Amino acid sequence: MDMRLALVKGVSSLLKKAGRGGSFPGTLALRMDPDFIARFQMPEIVILVTGTNGKTTTQNLIAQSLRAAGLKVINNARGDNLNVGIASLLAANSDMHYRIKADAAVIEVDELTLYRQFSHLHPTALVVTNFFRDQLDRAGEMETIIRKIMAVTKDFTGDLILNGNDPNVLRIGLHAEKARKHYFAVDRCSISQQQTNEASEGKFCPVCGNRLHYEYYQYSHIGKFWCEHDGFGKVPYDIEVTDIDFQHGTFTADGNSYKSFVNTIYGVYNCAAVLTALKVYHIDPACANKVFGSFVMKEGRNELFKLSKPCIINLAKNPTGTNEVLKYILSRPGDKNILILLNDNDQDGHDVSWIWDAHFERLNVPEVKMIVCSGTRAYDMALRLKYEGLEDRIHVEENAEKAVKWLDDANLDSYVISTYTALHSTRALLAKEAQKWN
Repeated sequence: MDMRLALVKGVSSLLKKAGRGGSFPGTLALRMDPDFIARFQMPEIVILVTGTNGKTTTQNLIAQSLRAAGLKVINNARGDNLNVGIASLLAANSDMHYRIKADAAVIEVDELTLYRQFSHLHPTALVVTNFFRDQLDRAGEMETIIRKIMAVTKDFTGDLILNGNDPNVLRIGLHAEKARKHYFAVDRCSISQQQTNEASEGKFCPVCGNRLHYEYYQYSHIGKFWCEHDGFGKVPYDIEVTDIDFQHGTFTADGNSYKSFVNTIYGVYNCAAVLTALKVYHIDPACANKVFGSFVMKEGRNELFKLSKPCIINLAKNPTGTNEVLKYILSRPGDKNILILLNDNDQDGHDVSWIWDAHFERLNVPEVKMIVCSGTRAYDMALRLKYEGLEDRIHVEENAEKAVKWLDDANLDSYVISTYTALHSTRALLAKEAQKWN
């Protein structure tokens, strides 16, 4: 028995009994033993999930689908995807000899740090959701991240599950010659467009450098594309979602009808990734359908709080994710207020210039009554909105607790958009305020 592991497990157990989670056990473990993660004997199935957006939701959907199939599964449900979070997860679910007590592990891994732990986690599959520019001062250019992931998957012999509608993700498969490659995609639907005015990182073919031809865009650079010179992008889809009905929240894949857990295009892509993973492991897709029909998004992903009127909170950390959140908010009927919390702490990224690439002009519609700006960069957010002609609807309240109370007192449907470090504290404030109405 390793006394270091025993100490970490003891700390984890004490924190759990105290009703606290977090990554402190992993922090302690890695300080005592930098090779702590590499010591674990992983289960037969190890699915890693990475990408810019959608990691937490996708890995939770996969984990719950595997449980519906009767497997014992561990996963970092809250999205603690850095090394300390992963170390905490493994320590809490192992015996005293570093053996993981589960049939499968579904682990979300930050795309920036995947290269450090990829071989140590012994993955049997890697799911890649998408790649967008994100937190440049923390992560650097997207090109750097992609190259690092390509390097660690070059000799990978497992299954790569890739978004076939993202040219940046398809690059991962170009050099992973030993891996079994599986692709998911979403067919043209009612929101598809011939052109896009959103930030688009996938304009050129990574093989020959020529401009890619797009048959349609879903959002940003996600869509059906190919290179007319070398055929890049023409891959066989293991799962292609068709017949999306946003009115009723349904879609079709592999001849089966499914209920989408959230009525958005990015939610459909999450589902497509899940169905592809289940197909790889020969698991009945009905297990996923059970999950899709009952899955409740938490941790700031379309999470509902019942204030005087319903309030929905969403995490936003880059232009593409923010644009999709804005589309969702504006698709909801009726008048509404919006609270935007913009922080610039380490996990958020100190550079908040990305807000100028997001399409906040979409909020300049009569249904949006007031926009409250809060967080450490509240006035930066207010200035951004002022440039869209919204100055008569801006209210700055740097104190998050007062901002949440303002929303509640306004007695109108509301939506909260929050960056990373404001998310959990704001959720706690919303939960506290909601207690008044329960």
